[in-house]
Amino acid sequence: MLQTQERDEDVRQIATVIDPEALVDSVQENVGSSAHALSDRIIQEVCNSISTPAPKFKLAQTSNSPAVAAETVRRLLSLDGKPELNLASFVSTYVDKEGLELCKENITKNLADGDEYPALMTIQKRCVSILSHLWNTQDGETGVGTATTGSSEAIHLGGLAMKRRWEARQRANGRPTDKPNIIMGANAQVALEKFARYFDVENRFLDVHAGSDFGFDNEDLKKNVDENTIGVFVIMGSTYTGHYQNVKAVAKALDEVEKEKGWDIPIHVDGASGAFVAPFVTPELEWDFRVPRVKSINTSGHKFGLTPAGCGWIIWRDRKFLPDELLFTLNYLGGSEETYTLNFSRPGHPIIYQYYEMIKNGHAGYKALHSMALKNARILSIFLERTGYFDVLSDIHRPAGKKFVDKFPPPSSFNPKLPESYYNPGLPVVSFGFSDDFRKQHPGLPQESISALMRSRGYIIPNYPMPAAEEKHEVLRVVVNAYLTVDFVDKLMEDLIKAVNRLLQMEKSLGGRATSDVVYTALAAVSATDHDETDHETSWKERTGHKKHHHSRC
Repeated sequence: MLQTQERDEDVRQIATVIDPEALVDSVQENVGSSAHALSDRIIQEVCNSISTPAPKFKLAQTSNSPAVAAETVRRLLSLDGKPELNLASFVSTYVDKEGLELCKENITKNLADGDEYPALMTIQKRCVSILSHLWNTQDGETGVGTATTGSSEAIHLGGLAMKRRWEARQRANGRPTDKPNIIMGANAQVALEKFARYFDVENRFLDVHAGSDFGFDNEDLKKNVDENTIGVFVIMGSTYTGHYQNVKAVAKALDEVEKEKGWDIPIHVDGASGAFVAPFVTPELEWDFRVPRVKSINTSGHKFGLTPAGCGWIIWRDRKFLPDELLFTLNYLGGSEETYTLNFSRPGHPIIYQYYEMIKNGHAGYKALHSMALKNARILSIFLERTGYFDVLSDIHRPAGKKFVDKFPPPSSFNPKLPESYYNPGLPVVSFGFSDDFRKQHPGLPQESISALMRSRGYIIPNYPMPAAEEKHEVLRVVVNAYLTVDFVDKLMEDLIKAVNRLLQMEKSLGGRATSDVVYTALAAVSATDHDETDHETSWKERTGHKKHHHSRC
């Protein structure tokens, strides 16, 4: 007891010895004047005007005020396209006021620092649980997962887990582990290719075909797997056409392989887009953990999960499918925590925004938003085919079972009373190109000039060839997101016809001598501000027999 009193006495004595103000002054006695001078100079800075060139390759020797720096960056960014007119991207570009405030309030929080931000960790765990249930984890299994910076990181984690499980199985059977391979369709997003290249896995591409919904054929799949196949990447929502690969049919083909050869080959579903659409719009479609061979699923919260860029997720159907060697235990941030991501420090606000969207929308909200996007995409698809100028390769506007290769004629108008089950499932994506008849009549008009003409009006619509086996098809693509308004879609349809009319006028002015080179030269002279309306409104109506009005799709 006496010793305790003596220690307390010492502590009190030590506390009275320290004069914090004097200590601070002594530490800063040699820097105070220069610091104040620097502060005064920055506050009074007026000489660095906006006309001063911004540093491009080397850091400037002088400072600028925050206002000057911000305006310099702002003017540079003004050269970018408008996010709301970027119809090429799957990434969500809408942030509401309340969500933006949440991001601002939490912009400095580090998702890697769970001990410092336990509530942020709780939010991540809740999102993982919500997605696990959304993707139908089965009785006796408990989904595990993590937030990522996007689907690219998530796909790499899913692929690594498959590779490690395959290696363990090979070693247990006394087999070599030096020649792993993985199967994916030629329509795979580049992140899937990166996994194979970065982690020394042979990439076995399978051709995609119009007859198999622009996905791979399961007979080709069975011919290309072997005992060294670590898994199959199956895409729920092709970036080319929006088609879903039939996960259940792929699993059935692999069941047949296992029965014949004994090879137990897992599936990882790349649901970057589709995993946030299918559960709400087509819940009866079995593509998720209801399919036993599906071991892991990734998605991008920043796509149809409706968060800003920087949010992805991966879920394994059960802890046993996440190999221990992929987990790291960290204890240098103040607590002990497990991590199995490729990144470390990263912003926490995209995860907060994801949880906000989940609370705000609920199941009903996501269903309403994605259903509206699909309705608008179907209206655009029907419109494009009705013009006669275009063929639509995506199939979401066609009755279930009817495909592009069937040359099924488009309906005269969109019927909002038809249920979702009437149509082919897929993403709200419209992939289209000049029709065969249009190409025959106007062989010198390059399709990509439509992309250029739409760009002059502010739209960003990509034009690209399909993968190798279908590269004869060149497509323009529009991603219809949940926040495109009815008026926007109407204006888009009008402007697409104006672009075609401009090409036809150009061809006529060339006296039938139109070639790609000649057209490109003429296009270069087209002013970005030339929005001549003339009689295009009439042409739009005449081409489609359409009376412009608001459909019941809002």
